[in-house]
Amino acid sequence: MGGTQIIIIEFILLGFQNEKEVEILLFSAFLLMYMTSLIGNTMIILLVCGDYRLHSPMYFFVANLSFLEVAITSTVMLANTFSVTKAISFVGCLTQSFFYFLLGSTEFFILAVMSFDRYIAICNPLRYAIIMNKQTCVLLLLGSYMGAFLSILAPSILTGSLPFCGPNIINHFFCDSGPVLKLVCADISLAELADFISSAVLLLGSLLLTGVSYMYIIITILKIPSVQGRQKAFSTCVSHITVVTLYYGSSIFIYVRPKKGNVLDVNKFATVLNTIVTPMLNPFIYSLRNEKVKESLRDAFNECIGMVANSRSLRSEK
Repeated sequence: MGGTQIIIIEFILLGFQNEKEVEILLFSAFLLMYMTSLIGNTMIILLVCGDYRLHSPMYFFVANLSFLEVAITSTVMLANTFSVTKAISFVGCLTQSFFYFLLGSTEFFILAVMSFDRYIAICNPLRYAIIMNKQTCVLLLLGSYMGAFLSILAPSILTGSLPFCGPNIINHFFCDSGPVLKLVCADISLAELADFISSAVLLLGSLLLTGVSYMYIIITILKIPSVQGRQKAFSTCVSHITVVTLYYGSSIFIYVRPKKGNVLDVNKFATVLNTIVTPMLNPFIYSLRNEKVKESLRDAFNECIGMVANSRSLRSEK
């Protein structure tokens, strides 16, 4: 007769396993980056919603990207990183993993859609308003969420149906697929294959669409006779190219490898780049290189200063 099978009801997340002083330093750094990301991305969303100058397809997708950044970072950070016990329930772990991959996959679809938007704006400017109308933008956004859901559905079902019977310690700071699968007490080859195929198709497929869009964009830009015209056209793409490079570089390194090997510690730091650093940098990337966003930000700041000044003057009159 076999031994009694242990049913796992919760997992323990190891995090970065450092000395207490280093853990406090990392906690402080992550908290600062999380708050910066939260404030910066929320600011982008409010600016796009409140300023008519930013009511265009490009900023519509930028605002949705900012929403996804806040959602992903909160999904990863709030559940575990700021927890004292580092424990997460079995259902909570699988739920966190599902939403992390759903939101992350949606980002890659939206990045591909944003490259298509830039392609239409630069290569077919006269028809831009007709092609990228409000209905098209909403359909592209909904399609991004649906495509992301379908791409992670099979791996999520396979992982959730596997038996977990100990140990229950995850060598990560959140419930990523690789470390979770290592705790399964059964054959995981099919689940790993599904993970790999899903990641490869999603990442490389969306990257191919982005690459093709930019190939046509570069060809069109090179045909512009004036240097100033070429610079102006290319400047509208710089922010997007920067974000694409940050996301795809780290994600392909983490997920598009048939053999994961023993590189979990390296993956942790690469995941930090995806889930904390890049979301923190995005508001700066999209605002510092964009004149319309900077103008909107200055106007909003001046309006806030004016409201504070008026409030003080009213109180002094009383």
